[in-house]
Amino acid sequence: MEHSEPHPPGLIASLAGVAKNSLRLVLSRVELAALELSEVRNHLVQLSVLFALSVLAAWFAIAFGTATVIYLAWDALGWTILLILAVVFAIIAAALIMSIKKLIRQGRLALSATMAELKADRDMLL
Repeated sequence: MEHSEPHPPGLIASLAGVAKNSLRLVLSRVELAALELSEVRNHLVQLSVLFALSVLAAWFAIAFGTATVIYLAWDALGWTILLILAVVFAIIAAALIMSIKKLIRQGRLALSATMAELKADRDMLL
């Protein structure tokens, strides 16, 4: 018996293999994106709840603290205490906005692993 070499696959079989591998690649990327989106969603929900609670607590603290300061300082400063408190609250608001920008720049809401994989796929194909 002669041992013959296997025949190379035909064009249709090669195209089917490429299509199957491409589909597997796309499915793995979709699964990765879905996993990262669920993590981002969980972080957004957690961030939203913490933000809402902190805003509520801050409003109560600001209201009661401001009323107390105005009551105690009115005899000595008069209407000037209102201007001082306005400046203090403006500085606090600016600091909070800078903190929010810092959190956004950290990239916790980005799909970094998915984007890196898609870029690698693009670079490999091109």
